Amino acid sequence: MIDFSPLFISLRAALLSSCFVFVFGTLFARFFLSCNGRFASFVDTLCTLPMVLPPTVLGFFLLVLFGRNGPFSFFWDLTGGGIVFTWYATVLAAFVVSFPLMYRSARGAFEQVDVQLLWAARTLGMREWEVFLKVMLPNARPGILAGLSLSFARSLGEFGATLMIAGNIPGRTQTIPMAIYFATAGGDMHTAWIWVGIMLGTSFLSLGIASYLNAGRSV
Repeated sequence: MIDFSPLFISLRAALLSSCFVFVFGTLFARFFLSCNGRFASFVDTLCTLPMVLPPTVLGFFLLVLFGRNGPFSFFWDLTGGGIVFTWYATVLAAFVVSFPLMYRSARGAFEQVDVQLLWAARTLGMREWEVFLKVMLPNARPGILAGLSLSFARSLGEFGATLMIAGNIPGRTQTIPMAIYFATAGGDMHTAWIWVGIMLGTSFLSLGIASYLNAGRSV
């Protein structure tokens, strides 16, 4: 009988990371949209870098940063043992690898908002945060939701960084991609095919939603 805990672990990590990605990716995209100069270019590159780096490299950096002697080692005291090799680490890895997708999608969506609408809102006396919430977000919503769908799909399929920082602990950190890998390595092709089918179905659904939202934005 198949243990479906990898499905629940993957969904929990992907959903939680998508929530964080939505907030931080949208805010970062809005903030650096109006920034220029070398610092803005550096931050933009830094936010996009996880998209091109191998997941194992990202996992290595996460281990260095959140390890016992890393700069974020205070998490060991806050959580009573740190986040390395815990389910928190699965969320962290999913967040890091999916953040660039949300950031780039949100920034592209904001850049397509008609500037005349923003100036009209400011002329009517709206504050900058009101312009953002009442004008920019509603007009950029299809692109933002498409980025969120892509981020969710990317989080669900994360393997390398998760294996580096969270490990493969059944019932705790074993996600669907790791269940596929270790089932295949153990010769259990039947279980591997089941997990592959589940992964294909969820990823196809997420990408379908993203394509639908992008099509709606282009109309």
